Amino acid sequence: MVNAFATLRLLPMTDRDQDAEILALRHQITVLERQLGTGKVRFTPRDRAFPAALLYRLPLDVVRRWRLLVRPDTVLRWHRDLVRRRHALASRPKRPGRPRTVRPVRALVLRLARENPSWGYRRVHGELLVLGVKVAASTVWEILTETGVDPAPERSFSPWADFLRSQAEALPACGFFGTVTLSGVRMYVLTVIEHANRRIRGLGYDRTPDRFLGGAGRKDTVLADAGIEVVLGGVRIPRMNSIMERCVQTRRRELLDWTLIWNQRHLLHALREVRRFYNGHRPHQGIANAAPPRPLPAPLADPEKITRLDIRRHEQVGGIRHEYRHAA
Repeated sequence: MVNAFATLRLLPMTDRDQDAEILALRHQITVLERQLGTGKVRFTPRDRAFPAALLYRLPLDVVRRWRLLVRPDTVLRWHRDLVRRRHALASRPKRPGRPRTVRPVRALVLRLARENPSWGYRRVHGELLVLGVKVAASTVWEILTETGVDPAPERSFSPWADFLRSQAEALPACGFFGTVTLSGVRMYVLTVIEHANRRIRGLGYDRTPDRFLGGAGRKDTVLADAGIEVVLGGVRIPRMNSIMERCVQTRRRELLDWTLIWNQRHLLHALREVRRFYNGHRPHQGIANAAPPRPLPAPLADPEKITRLDIRRHEQVGGIRHEYRHAA
């Protein structure tokens, strides 16, 4: 019976009124389902916005015939509140004060501060002006403060690794290592290597290490005349001369552990071959896997070259070491 009367009530209504009533009733069902067992039904601001925007254009007598949980006057009040909030948001300024600095400028400020720990906000501001980027010094300070960048005195600490990297161009390392020939003669090899590019510069050998410096008695005099201060390293602490120790390890693993040294002449020949390979071809992890005389080549981008690789092997030191190159 109830369904029959409801059907009769829908007959004189227009399609728009029917659609609006169906949407309003479905919305009420959603609100009720969400609040089952909570007692009094409460409408959130979002729940009020939907019927307020849907029903305010309909005639009041039509809305009164619907089975709504609230009175039509309440729906109209919700609509007035919705309009008032909308106008309030539209008239409010988007952001008080100065406009926010654009993202590329903020990124540049943080980059300059990160790459130059000794720069304060005024120094960063001056560099921006040199680059043609005009911002206030206070803006630079605000950007650094918001992102948690410490002031320059607290960021100017230089780690040991950064110090060595900055001095690498003029910092060589040297060291001795020994090997025994097939005839039982012990030979000592002196090597000098550059920190910056891992290039082996000096190479010599003898039966006694003191002869490299003109005799044991003259060692201190020779070093003092050259302005060299002797600093004793710890025993069995490779990190105190890590680049040289890694070079010695490479000599042993890639040469001495794989061949027998017959005599001094054979040792010198083998060391020269290894030095040529070490300086000219071997990739070094400390310099981004490049070789000392040249950086890494550009990656192959031509699909045809990648699918038709023609790599040739070149043997070194009697086949102990291999070099790989593109065929000419």
